[in-house]
Amino acid sequence: MLKEKEKIPNYQSQLPIPHYQDMENTTENPQEEIPADMLYLKPKFKVSWQVVFAVLMFFYMYLPILVLTFYSFNKSRFSAGWEGFTLDWYVKLFSDSRILIALRNSLTVAICAVAISAVLGTLMAVGLARYRFPGKSLYQGVSYLPIIIPDIASAVATLVFLAALAIPLSLWTIVAAHIVFCLAYIALAVSTRLADLNPSLEEAALDLGATPVEAFVQVLLPQLLPGIVSGCLLSFVLSMDDFLIASFTAGSGTTTLPMEIFSRIRTGVKPDINALSVLLMVGSGGLAFLAEYLRGRSDQKRAN
Repeated sequence: MLKEKEKIPNYQSQLPIPHYQDMENTTENPQEEIPADMLYLKPKFKVSWQVVFAVLMFFYMYLPILVLTFYSFNKSRFSAGWEGFTLDWYVKLFSDSRILIALRNSLTVAICAVAISAVLGTLMAVGLARYRFPGKSLYQGVSYLPIIIPDIASAVATLVFLAALAIPLSLWTIVAAHIVFCLAYIALAVSTRLADLNPSLEEAALDLGATPVEAFVQVLLPQLLPGIVSGCLLSFVLSMDDFLIASFTAGSGTTTLPMEIFSRIRTGVKPDINALSVLLMVGSGGLAFLAEYLRGRSDQKRAN
């Protein structure tokens, strides 16, 4: 047995002993084992077709606005060529009596229509959400029809209705016509906000001794305020920009701002109209951003 053990070769003694210095050099210089072409390989910048499509879409949408803004600073009376930079057209707007009268009429119509629609739209949204009555589904569908119906159809229907009742056309008939679609937009915004609220808060206020009016004013109305403001801002912009309904329901001598702009561009677009359009777009965009900010702020408070 001892002789057989002596005949077994010791393979471990024949293996080379690794040198620790070689192992350190390998770990310290890992680049020696990586090919040179892979070390200097730069990452390729890839542009997806979604990004290209989005850029082209926004360029197509906002290019006319950029051209309009560019020519509003043109010194020439026509938009055919560029003759120099000037702010005279913006200054002349505030001395144009026809523009100021049309702006006053548009502001009067928009403010009155939005104020009345805010009260009626809020009450309508709360009534549809909190109470049950016969024909509720039918009334709820009919109340949002002004959002779907084309403006030309609403304008013709309103004119026929006023003529059937022998009501003379004036500035206040424009207000009455604008209340119809402003009411629908505000009610839709308030009902959307109302659907996210917890009805138990109002019930808790009633259990603690508050009257229905007190529960509505002190509990429900503050929570609905962001939706009401958003709907009012949207309705104000739509009322200021309306041309079809106002032109059908306006009396003789009554002109709103879109009607005045349309009457002036029949002979050609002048730089003063370009400047007025830029101011309207800036104002409408500011109101839209304000409405979006209020909506985001209310959503953040509700999440917290």
